[in-house]
Amino acid sequence: MEGNRDDLMRVIQSKYAKLSKGQKLIAEFILKQYDKAAFMTASKLGASVGVSESTVVRFANELGYEGYPELQKSLQDIVKVKLTTVQRLELTNSLVNTENALKGVLKADMENIRATLEKINEQTFEQIIDAIFEARNIYIIGLRSSNTLANFLAFYLNLFLDNVRSIHQGYSDIFEQMIKLNKDDLVIGIGFPRYSQKTIEALDFAKSRGAKVSVITDSLLSPLAARADYSLIAQSNMASFVDSLVAPLSVINAVIVSVGMRKKDQVGEIFNTLEEIWKKHDIFN
Repeated sequence: MEGNRDDLMRVIQSKYAKLSKGQKLIAEFILKQYDKAAFMTASKLGASVGVSESTVVRFANELGYEGYPELQKSLQDIVKVKLTTVQRLELTNSLVNTENALKGVLKADMENIRATLEKINEQTFEQIIDAIFEARNIYIIGLRSSNTLANFLAFYLNLFLDNVRSIHQGYSDIFEQMIKLNKDDLVIGIGFPRYSQKTIEALDFAKSRGAKVSVITDSLLSPLAARADYSLIAQSNMASFVDSLVAPLSVINAVIVSVGMRKKDQVGEIFNTLEEIWKKHDIFN
């Protein structure tokens, strides 16, 4: 990702001398504050440096992009893995205010789901479901904010399958929990910016043991996807300092439902038994 940043900055620097006066102002702003520029509309970026929106669009064209949205996406792909929590908080203050926090975040999450629906590869999805049923054991790992997603997936798959293992950081080393991993197993890795280094190391370990690796992540350029046999891409563009995990959770829901549908008869029996247990032990109010 650092290389991507350097490549774009070098392009801007190499074209700087031939840019118009207004375009040079945009270039200077991006070179100094690309983390903020990445989340500005063309009109807002133009207003910040004192040029028109059309000048911003022409600047993107000069860099070889079809329009400003393509340049903005390149900037976002670079910065989203680099932003610290403090920088995210600063962006939240500029993107979402107290009055529009509810609608702003909900709209951003809706956009993440819409984009995921457009981009996700259905064939890859089916291959991952096949891999789940073919695996001797299934190891699921997602750390830090992705731990919630991993636990959710493991919880439901454990209702249908007898070979699911959830990898946790804390009570023992993650590699100790994967010590029996071999080529007949499947590891499902879940990770979004900022990517957990331990998750990446766990996937490297899985590859070294010959296991199949499936991941749920935000981009084919992510370090998780680089280590995967199958990658499900779920958009997680942030609207605040909080990670947007709505689209990834929706994809995980689809995985759970698809597994359940393939074991429809067994699932019915399992839930009938569970209902009896829940009723007997007053699990629910």
